[in-house]
Amino acid sequence: MSETHQAPRSPRDEIDGIVYFPRLCDKVRFHAAGTLSPDYHANLGSGMDLWTCQFLGVNYSPLADFIRAGKSDAEALAWSREHGTPRTVVELAWWSAFMKTRGFRDDLAERLAQRKAESGFQDRADIVTFMDYIDADEGRI
Repeated sequence: MSETHQAPRSPRDEIDGIVYFPRLCDKVRFHAAGTLSPDYHANLGSGMDLWTCQFLGVNYSPLADFIRAGKSDAEALAWSREHGTPRTVVELAWWSAFMKTRGFRDDLAERLAQRKAESGFQDRADIVTFMDYIDADEGRI
């Protein structure tokens, strides 16, 4: 990241059992503040952002508007639960496992291998999921 840009939190960060949600909130806030790297702009509201919104049963745009209004992660999650789909403990566990393993021997494995090669990580055996890749790309691992 440059001095003027901030990296969002790790995709592994969670709030109240919802993995990735704090990162989504960071990306919305940093984009609104002009401190999100342009590398992230094209995918705002898609990919893992979209999957998270789909799991919660909310649309990205109204959630992002709510976050941009100065709401905390906890307030944004409460809003999502109020306006979205209720989830059980079992569904939360499934969601966490699904998100944490994306790219490992699934339909995105080829894409992960491509991204690793583009970033010079092709020899990194410790990068086996997209969450690993994101954390490596942003310098956390």
